[in-house]
Amino acid sequence: MKRTCCFMISKNNIIILCNMKLHDTIKKQKRMNLKLLLILVFTFILSCRTSHERKNSEDTDVEDGGLILPEGFSSLIVAEDLGHTRHMEVSGNGDIYASLSQTKNGGGIVCLRDTTNDGKADIVKYAGAFDGTGIGLRNGYLYFGADTVIVRYKLKPGELVPDSSYEVIAAGFEETHQHSTKPFSFDEAGNIYVTVGAPSNACMEQDRTKGSPGMDPCPILEKFGGIWRFSADKLNQDQMKDGFRYATGIRNAVAIHWNRKEGKLYALQHGRDQLNQFFPELYSEEKSNELPAEEFLLVEEGSDFGWPYCYYDQIQQKKVLAPEYGGDGIRVDRCEKKDDPILAFPGHIGPNDLLFYTGDMFPEKYKNGAFIAFHGSWNRSEQKGYTVVFVPFNGKIPNGEWEVFADGFAGVDVITNTSDAKHRPCGLAQGPDGSLYVCDDEKGTIWKITYRQS
Repeated sequence: MKRTCCFMISKNNIIILCNMKLHDTIKKQKRMNLKLLLILVFTFILSCRTSHERKNSEDTDVEDGGLILPEGFSSLIVAEDLGHTRHMEVSGNGDIYASLSQTKNGGGIVCLRDTTNDGKADIVKYAGAFDGTGIGLRNGYLYFGADTVIVRYKLKPGELVPDSSYEVIAAGFEETHQHSTKPFSFDEAGNIYVTVGAPSNACMEQDRTKGSPGMDPCPILEKFGGIWRFSADKLNQDQMKDGFRYATGIRNAVAIHWNRKEGKLYALQHGRDQLNQFFPELYSEEKSNELPAEEFLLVEEGSDFGWPYCYYDQIQQKKVLAPEYGGDGIRVDRCEKKDDPILAFPGHIGPNDLLFYTGDMFPEKYKNGAFIAFHGSWNRSEQKGYTVVFVPFNGKIPNGEWEVFADGFAGVDVITNTSDAKHRPCGLAQGPDGSLYVCDDEKGTIWKITYRQS
């Protein structure tokens, strides 16, 4: 590990500290020329490189991109100030396509190309008729998930910007004011899986209102709160007439990814909010910060993960009955029959993208494991998230502890409000060379992370 060095100047001494321990002391007489003393100090400072230690991580280093990464990894900034970049795809020739939650320069998609092979985009173009989150490449088309429609644009060989005209793949999604994004993923059989988030916190009769009971059964689940499957090539499908509700009981899964090696769909759920605010007699503020878990889900056809009736308590390691339905933080009742996550993270850290790494650039430990971008959340008095983490996998399930892989996005040590963070990681993509791309939707920055064995 490189040493973290600092210095103090006393009247007669230069004291150099490395890794918070006294490393060397150079004593000089009072008559030592002050100019020479300062030259020595600044020469030593320039020879020191700052390193950082982090829990759940290996030795780290800060490179050009400003991210804190494990030993051997480095990052560079591909482009900045692109708009509110959400999800990404990288084509076989290295072109990058990122969705925008708000249109910029007349488009909801930013298209980037590096013609100088330095990793940085020197061509940046905007396209697309919609803004949104979901984006994907398939069979010569660029698919895009706006809040109420899934469309695709034709890509011409060799050209960066897709056609301005589009075809509608799926529509009929109601316009909502909560959890309206439509991220998606493709399988190998020609299907597209689309998240339809629930426009609600916990299906209360009066949403987000203290004392309001939960609706039972929850009518929202008929059209929301799950994942729908469509044909990826059939045009003008309607959600309710042509779509198939593949899984239910998922409040909102912005992170969704089909694992091609295992032939399985995975997603991460944004857990419900405001336990302490609505039920202070059951949940302290500290407990409400951590509950419910952000759930990592293996999604099978017919899966039911229990929202809004249940949530997963990672401290007790079980699914419990929600207080809107008579729960007290301990009771299980109907939740015993609901599907559990394969892994649980602390509450309210906002998993916004998921990628299973299949490249050959990174060390073997990362092969077929999962990277997750945590966006951070407003529903915490003590903010967490703002990182990319890694989860090792063996087959279909995790086989080790998760760890922080990339940090430093927030740019500050203490975050009391999401607006304090300089960057909020949101999207992930894998390059054709095995590099990992990360984007944020606060400043519109894209990083490229690479590995070089020392």
